[in-house]
Amino acid sequence: MEPVLKWAGGKRKLVTSIIQLIDLKQLNNHRLFEPFFGGGSLTFSLECEKATINDLNPELYNVYIQIRDNPDELIKALKIHNKNHSHDYYYKIRNLDRLASYKKLSSIKKAARIIYLNRTCFNGLYRVNSNGFFNVPLGRTTSGKPDIVCEDKIRAISKYLNKPGIEILNCDFVEAVRTAGEGDYVYLDPPYDYEPSGFTSYTSRGFSQDDLRRLEKLCESLVERGAIVIVSNNSTLFVNEIFSKNIFKFNYLNVHRNISGNNSGRRTVREVLIYGKK
Repeated sequence: MEPVLKWAGGKRKLVTSIIQLIDLKQLNNHRLFEPFFGGGSLTFSLECEKATINDLNPELYNVYIQIRDNPDELIKALKIHNKNHSHDYYYKIRNLDRLASYKKLSSIKKAARIIYLNRTCFNGLYRVNSNGFFNVPLGRTTSGKPDIVCEDKIRAISKYLNKPGIEILNCDFVEAVRTAGEGDYVYLDPPYDYEPSGFTSYTSRGFSQDDLRRLEKLCESLVERGAIVIVSNNSTLFVNEIFSKNIFKFNYLNVHRNISGNNSGRRTVREVLIYGKK
């Protein structure tokens, strides 16, 4: 099952490496927790029967609620965006969150707006300014019109999210894994740390190195509870230092990332999968 969102820093390139750290037979009898869900590449690849997915971003949370509960209406709204898509239309839709009337927009229209912007913006970024306004410019496509409606993907994800064992949350990452325990898997993919500073604009609140310290303490607690934790991040000095306890093992990977709008902007970066288990 493929994600509907092209999420910056998404884990499509790492999914195979992450799955190699998971005992799939054990997972069948336990729950997968993904507190920083984003595009959901791992959960959608595994399609496990019991999963708790969470994202602090209320716009993203709403997208998955609407995919689950109202796929037909969402597809209909996306077809309107697809019909009207142009340079001027993109910026008109992007700027809706600056208007006082945005609060009155229906949940369906808000979800369709986010999917439309994600499918057409620069590099599939989700970035907001300090006021919480989406501020990514229109992207350039080299292969014709972008796939805005994503009907097959939306219907497949809707079917999956309607399974009785799937839970969707919108809360802090600590609260999202409150019920995780013995034998459960917790995959944590927070905003990446960069040297000298991290990328913090997924929400207006940001994500700091203090938050990353808080996440490390949570991982220690989860391992003590008997859960298995997997953390993905950049291999920075800070990340390596705070996860230096013996309960964590490091798997280093060289990953090709696109940091601009063309192939010349691609570069290989060193990332790390941190594995923790009793």
